Amino acid sequence: MIALSKKVCLLGDFAVGKTSLVRRFVYNLFEDKYISTIGVKVSRKVVAVPRTRDVVELTLMLWDLAGSEEFDRVRTSYLRGAAGAILVCDLTRPDTLDSLRAYAGLLRDANPGIQLAVAANKRDLTDQQRVAESQLAAAATGLNAPYTLTSARTGDEVETLFRHLGRLLVL
Repeated sequence: MIALSKKVCLLGDFAVGKTSLVRRFVYNLFEDKYISTIGVKVSRKVVAVPRTRDVVELTLMLWDLAGSEEFDRVRTSYLRGAAGAILVCDLTRPDTLDSLRAYAGLLRDANPGIQLAVAANKRDLTDQQRVAESQLAAAATGLNAPYTLTSARTGDEVETLFRHLGRLLVL
């Protein structure tokens, strides 16, 4: 088995669920209280990722970056060396989808070959959703990134999101 380690950044506006997605993926936990991330929090999880002729033991170093205001001051140093990123938007707040293009630009400036994935979070809040899947699909296509509808609260599709990005990182 081949062992690899890859840095993955999570970016998105404040309160879209970046920390909750990481906590659900790494620890299978969800916390209802909102606590803003200050700076960066790094978590790690090892996953087995199938490849054409073998299986890769992939260590994902997950960099959960603060929302946009705090992030602006430190972004370049935190982004350097990232192989992949998850751009997170909130399905109840359309403006968070609009922000993803700017985050993708920053990531690609720092890491030209970076692999991106979009997490459209809070899919469990169906009665509050204000982003249509067609809008999401168009935005993801524009970013040349796959998208996944996720819920950190229920865990729905969180594992799928991270594993899909993991497969892109070991191709």
